[in-house]
Amino acid sequence: MNSKRINYQPQLTSVDAILVLTNLPSQASAEQLAQRLVDEKLAACINILAPCTSIYHWQGETERATEFPLLIKTTQARYAALELAILREHPYELPEIIHVPITGGLPAYLNWLTKESFT
Repeated sequence: MNSKRINYQPQLTSVDAILVLTNLPSQASAEQLAQRLVDEKLAACINILAPCTSIYHWQGETERATEFPLLIKTTQARYAALELAILREHPYELPEIIHVPITGGLPAYLNWLTKESFT
């Protein structure tokens, strides 16, 4: 979002917004997936965070990997299509896809998020 303030009037009667979390193995793959999801209006905004170290069990071994977390803001109505798009594009055999309901927030931002997540 740019630095200009946008004045949206609160219109939500209930919050349909969700936060979806996933990780990608590189900055390039994170940017590619984020761009595609926003372009397809499956998400209003995606933050690509700084790389982190993930430690996890996989196929009987303890693994360590550098990953780029994505914070994906969208709506419950777009979740199924978003999940399919992530599964289709994600390079991992079993990607982390976690969906967390957003129970509140700045009404103007939530209205913008809802508006931008519709086709």
